[in-house]
Amino acid sequence: MSLLYLSWKNLINKPLSLLLSLVLFALGVGLISLLLILNKQLDEQFLKNQAGINMVIGAKGSPLQLILSSMYHVDYPTGNIPIATSKAFLNPKHPLFSLTVPLAMGDSYEGYRIVGTTDKILELYEAEIGEGHWWSKVYEVVLGAGVADDLNLKLGDTFKSSHGFIMDEELIHDDAESFKVVGILKPTGSVIDQLILTNSQSVWAVHDHAIAEEHEAMEEGSEPDHSDEEGHDHDHEGHHDLHENALTPLTENEDQEITAILIRFRNINAQTLSLPRNINENTDLMAANPAYEIDRLFAMMGTGEQSLRVMALIIMIVSGLSIFISLYSSLKDRKYELALMRVMGASRGSLFVLIVLEGLILAVMGYLLGITLSHLGMEVLAGFMKDAYRYTFSGAVFLKQELYLLAGALVLGFVAAFLPAIQAQQTDISETLAEGK
Repeated sequence: MSLLYLSWKNLINKPLSLLLSLVLFALGVGLISLLLILNKQLDEQFLKNQAGINMVIGAKGSPLQLILSSMYHVDYPTGNIPIATSKAFLNPKHPLFSLTVPLAMGDSYEGYRIVGTTDKILELYEAEIGEGHWWSKVYEVVLGAGVADDLNLKLGDTFKSSHGFIMDEELIHDDAESFKVVGILKPTGSVIDQLILTNSQSVWAVHDHAIAEEHEAMEEGSEPDHSDEEGHDHDHEGHHDLHENALTPLTENEDQEITAILIRFRNINAQTLSLPRNINENTDLMAANPAYEIDRLFAMMGTGEQSLRVMALIIMIVSGLSIFISLYSSLKDRKYELALMRVMGASRGSLFVLIVLEGLILAVMGYLLGITLSHLGMEVLAGFMKDAYRYTFSGAVFLKQELYLLAGALVLGFVAAFLPAIQAQQTDISETLAEGK
């Protein structure tokens, strides 16, 4: 009969003690593993979606909110900015900028954001058309790969947009024209996969129609009627004609507004480093530095993460103490058994290995249970994050740090079993047998 089998039989002989040690150990390992997986995927998402952007210009407010809403699309915009006051930053020949990408936001479809922009956004995220073509008219859209997959949209499909970023049937623009899918992007793994892209004129056209409808209702002394499609055809016809012409450069629409401008510098120098401060101090616009704001965000998140890691380590130490107490206390009931093993030829070293194996078995079982729980937990969490932020996370991600975690678990199991193993090794055969079972 092998020592490994004997160790296993000794452990299952006290199932409640085994269960307590396993649960504590698994909680510690699982929490640390979950934090490692989550941090890894968050870092990748934030890094990939920075896309070399050096500055974001938007409305006055919170710089961090501006970054999160414009670059990561997980917050609400700080407001809109007039093209008349921001057209200088949209100049394709600006001496300091290598790339400028305007964003016009405010609507969504099934929770996915509709973003008015230009084809420069493809260069920003290194995206390519997978099916169809880029838009050429108002109310044409190009879908990110994630949107097309999740909503099962195909080329030629049409849909109505909703006001805001939440799914609410009461906010659907029923009387505005439908958007038509003309293109689908190849997957990139970046935030563009989760966006519905169109031209800014489409965003303006939807809202111009809503404003015209509201204005007419006020003149008639009644609320706008969204149920009579035909009755409103003549109302928005003029607005539709206004936007159906060839898509003009944004700078020629000074009476309109956009939400933000994503900017990539040609070079990083003293002039570009001081530019955000100059914009904030001398204009009605706000400029935010993505690198600084994201570092500040991670600094705030880091405090909570460190607290959770400390808590997980404490749980693991407590689980190690539980293993030690369990093994140490069980020796009192097993002295006679150990003495008989010595009489039957087992060496002191065999007894030492027997107890150490019990500690290691507990550690491995706790580790495997903890890793399983962490990956299942990450998969559940990924579902919630997908619904809330449209970002894709996965529990099927395994890190090399988890191997280091296994090594740490084995060390803890060995340390917890070391003293009980020494005690078992020093069992006095004659005295124990004389005392009886």
